[in-house]
Amino acid sequence: MHVSYHGHSVVQISTGNKKIIIDPFINGNGLTDLKVTDLEVDVIILTHGHNDHVGDTVEIAKKNNALVIAPYELAVYIGKNDIDIHPMNIGGAYKFDFGTVKLTQAFHGSSYEEADGTVVYTGMPSGVLLTANGQTIYHAGDTALFSDMKMIGNRNTIDLAFLPIGDNLTMGPEDAVAAADWLKAKRVVPIHYNTFPAIKQDPKEFTNMLPKGIGYPLKVGEKLEL
Repeated sequence: MHVSYHGHSVVQISTGNKKIIIDPFINGNGLTDLKVTDLEVDVIILTHGHNDHVGDTVEIAKKNNALVIAPYELAVYIGKNDIDIHPMNIGGAYKFDFGTVKLTQAFHGSSYEEADGTVVYTGMPSGVLLTANGQTIYHAGDTALFSDMKMIGNRNTIDLAFLPIGDNLTMGPEDAVAAADWLKAKRVVPIHYNTFPAIKQDPKEFTNMLPKGIGYPLKVGEKLEL
């Protein structure tokens, strides 16, 4: 199994038999190396409804006949586009053919702004625990630091954590270091930084604050084997 980072919070995971993408913000993402027309995915997982995370979900899902897994209200909203959805709620887990997905809480907002400026509430934001091929990946989504990360770390063996470091809209580097410690993550990849001026960060400065050997400031398109 391998994972790859593609700018902002976009993560791809290949389990061997399934291709998964999380928060596919591609068009409008000046940091990504991906093109919607080239993407081949089986599953799309969304952490919350903000436009820079829902991104190009509808186009990708239709092109690939992909399943969209998302918090309940967001899944229902996306499903109006005649897309295959699987709604979930925080604390719930479901075993799919590629592995088990469980949504965790996240402290953030969740709404989608339509082209005409209408803002649609899309339920609670979430993080994602994905367990496949004996490995557990935690994508925190957009979140502040919260103490229940200790519980998540105590109850799960987290092989890889994707943590936002941008500050301003999510936790910043110092809080993300605390999150990595509480989660007891074996490896940590920073996400959600440098896309916009307000979230400018140096990922290497962040990973240098982590215990030696666990930080991976992946370049866009770079893969990590699990």
